[in-house]
Amino acid sequence: MKRIVIVGGGFAGSSAAKRLSGSKGPFEVIVIDKQPASSFLPLLPDTLGRGIPPGSLVCPLEIIARRYGFRFIREAVSSINLEKKEVITTQQRLSFDYLVIASGSQTNFYANQEIQKRAFTLDSAGDAIKLIDALTRNEYETYLIAGGGYTGIEIATSLRRWLDTRNKSNRVVVVERAPAILGPLPQWMRQYVESNLKRLRVEVICPATVEKIDDDAIALSNREVFRHAMFIWAAGVRGVDCIQDLAVKKNPQGRILVDDQLMFQDACFAVGDAAVFSFQKNGLRMAVQFAITQGEAAADNVRNLMHGRPLRKYRPVDLGYIIPMANNHSCGIILGLKIKGRAATLLHFLMCIYRSYGLRNRWGVIGGLLTKGRSRNRGGKV
Repeated sequence: MKRIVIVGGGFAGSSAAKRLSGSKGPFEVIVIDKQPASSFLPLLPDTLGRGIPPGSLVCPLEIIARRYGFRFIREAVSSINLEKKEVITTQQRLSFDYLVIASGSQTNFYANQEIQKRAFTLDSAGDAIKLIDALTRNEYETYLIAGGGYTGIEIATSLRRWLDTRNKSNRVVVVERAPAILGPLPQWMRQYVESNLKRLRVEVICPATVEKIDDDAIALSNREVFRHAMFIWAAGVRGVDCIQDLAVKKNPQGRILVDDQLMFQDACFAVGDAAVFSFQKNGLRMAVQFAITQGEAAADNVRNLMHGRPLRKYRPVDLGYIIPMANNHSCGIILGLKIKGRAATLLHFLMCIYRSYGLRNRWGVIGGLLTKGRSRNRGGKV
């Protein structure tokens, strides 16, 4: 019997496993992930700003495995031996005939141990719970977010909303090492976001980096020092540890370069945030829509290999993207058209609800939005 091993149970890995498990044949599908559940990452900032319960953003992988008929192993992958066709976990060695690496990405601390030890992150529902618990203790004068990309901006606006609904005027500050926030995005979008951050009284400091962090203070490269500050790190991601030693081509983030069929070696595929797919002379951006379709495309090509059929090229369809901000002054590009304000926010939540894991989670998200959605903040109606 042939064995297909999928490393990672997030959007890309789960999509591949579901697609393969829907086929009949003499093969088994195994998903390996160190986490017991998959977190719905796009809505994590909304656990702060809109009161969405973190529990509504998780789905146990064991439940998905039972529903679709694949095998789930909860173990950390320590390495992958492509020569011997083995995935090595902390507890065993698993041979494979076909491999799909869907390991996602992890926070990049750029080898700074002090930042890694002291910073909050928002990479899972568990992180959201820790962050909310810390916020409710009310120990901080300033909330400092490192990283002026999508995630940093979402966290900043959600934090401001969390504070304003509790009549707190603490500083919220975004620190970005580049000359401007949201560097790769169109100028009109950067200007719109910058204007909205001013409206929300979210400060932006750039270019600047965190020079030093200890128990007493956070010092920036511009010599500004913050005391009694919560520090949240959203300054980039990289490929996970278990793929770093693979002798294959990777980009500077440590993500695997794949061909137009999502392969990087015979019978080995990489998808989602673990992969770099060339699209319009650039690497396709990391997004849920591409993780899902790449997982499905890799599954189809695994089946094609098993049956001796030609492999198909992956052709991404870019529906667009939105930067959701918690006062409903969101913006983005959908089907090539600019979209701003409440309409952008509504589209963001409709797509998130559509892609959420099951009916119970969808109702949890909707319930959270309806409960908190009537409140107002100083940055405008929400």
